[in-house]
Amino acid sequence: MAIRKADPVQLHVKSGDTVKVIAGDERGKTGVIKSVNRVTQRVTVEGLNLVTKHNKPSAKSPQGGITKMEAPMHVSNVQAINPTTGERARKGAAAAAAPAAAPAKAKRATAKKTA
Repeated sequence: MAIRKADPVQLHVKSGDTVKVIAGDERGKTGVIKSVNRVTQRVTVEGLNLVTKHNKPSAKSPQGGITKMEAPMHVSNVQAINPTTGERARKGAAAAAAPAAAPAKAKRATAKKTA
């Protein structure tokens, strides 16, 4: 029996978006998304979630060494930032409809029945 790969899902952010980290060690920091993996639901943010990578000497880099690189974080830990206000913002149709309150319904005039 073959192992089925997960299908890509639609996410609330995309590459190039400015986001604010809302959970984890980098909480409160902002950055720009470099890459998005829709299958694993992870994003890589420029300059955030740095990890230490130990590189073994090879033909490409005979010296080897220790480098810092950005690790991906789960998409639920970031929220998009509104470019005009600089505050966290929700995206989508539900968010667009939320600020406008529905107009109040006018009460119908009910005529009393006389028997």
